Amino acid sequence: MSARTVVGMSGGVDSSVAALLLRDAGEPIAGLFMQNWADDGDAQDSAGAAEGRMPKAARGDCRAEDDRRDAVAVCGRLGIPIHFRDFSREYWDGVFAHFLAEYAAGRTPNPDVLCNREIKFKHFLDAARELGAEAIATGHYARVERAAGGHLLLRAADRSKDQSYFLHQLGQQQLAATRFPLGGLLKREVRRIAQEAALPTAAKKDSTGICFIGERDFREFLSRYLPACPGEMRTPDGRRIGEHPGVFYFTLGQREGLNIGGVRGFAAAPWYVVGKDVANNVLYVDQGADSPWLRSQALWSEPAHWIAGHPPAARFDCTAQTRYRQADEPCEVAVRDDGTLQVRFARPQRAVTPGQSVVLYDGEVCLGGAVIAATDAPLEQRLRAAAA
Repeated sequence: MSARTVVGMSGGVDSSVAALLLRDAGEPIAGLFMQNWADDGDAQDSAGAAEGRMPKAARGDCRAEDDRRDAVAVCGRLGIPIHFRDFSREYWDGVFAHFLAEYAAGRTPNPDVLCNREIKFKHFLDAARELGAEAIATGHYARVERAAGGHLLLRAADRSKDQSYFLHQLGQQQLAATRFPLGGLLKREVRRIAQEAALPTAAKKDSTGICFIGERDFREFLSRYLPACPGEMRTPDGRRIGEHPGVFYFTLGQREGLNIGGVRGFAAAPWYVVGKDVANNVLYVDQGADSPWLRSQALWSEPAHWIAGHPPAARFDCTAQTRYRQADEPCEVAVRDDGTLQVRFARPQRAVTPGQSVVLYDGEVCLGGAVIAATDAPLEQRLRAAAA
């Protein structure tokens, strides 16, 4: 019987168990391994990036070949066919070019959100349909539920692994054709199932890092595309503290990599990034994880995406996350005429970062979300007023 569902096989334990569960449920399935990052041993230089050429990772940095072998081994163990597709060009055009542009502008993008929208639930879904399948499945921790008027995206049963934050850009057509077999399981149960089935990936470490790029020295990696541009590190009141290699290498709230030693006149306490002035190449830092310069209570977004196709109301209360695995934060949302949002939180938030996503929830239901454009953090407001 031809496959009715194609499973995205990443070479990890989650996609392996997703395929196992579907097979054991009697679903006709096949696997598909996606190559989304070129890896021929040559680092791409900044000129190549400027010309829009394909990214090429340094040999040894990317685990794609190991993952490919593991995906083949799992499909062999399960007795299902596996297909291969190269989406490197699509990844560059739909995800990575935007990723670089956002960092160059001083923002902190979330490539996993775009990767899901543009690659896993667009090009992968198209490829599955070309193979004659009706649906796709992945190892994401989330749930899809059919309801009156459409499909709902729900949080996973394992809240510590829930990935609905990264899936908030999906729409009704995508959810209707998507299966998340792990949505009702805890991670430890997934590991147990893999071990009992003797899957080759049962003990494999979970992947982390940038979507499809993997674990690596992030600053070194980014410097291949955005060359170092040293400048001053200052306190919010203008005192020079040191020098930075480039403001785009840092994000709000970051502590690591500042290399600030003892500074005369300041206590021996950790320093954190509290602001970035890209135009003047200044990185602002302050002491204390709870610095008031990192606090904001309101944000404004780019046009929002709604999973239902429309917002629940022009103004409503819900909870929100401004970063992955953040605890739910009560807020009031106002949908403006141009589709952008104003979100006001019940209490001040730490390090809300332009370029990241604000994702909205009604209990277990993910409503949708948007890219954060600006906040009312005091230093951000000051820098914006100075640039006006």
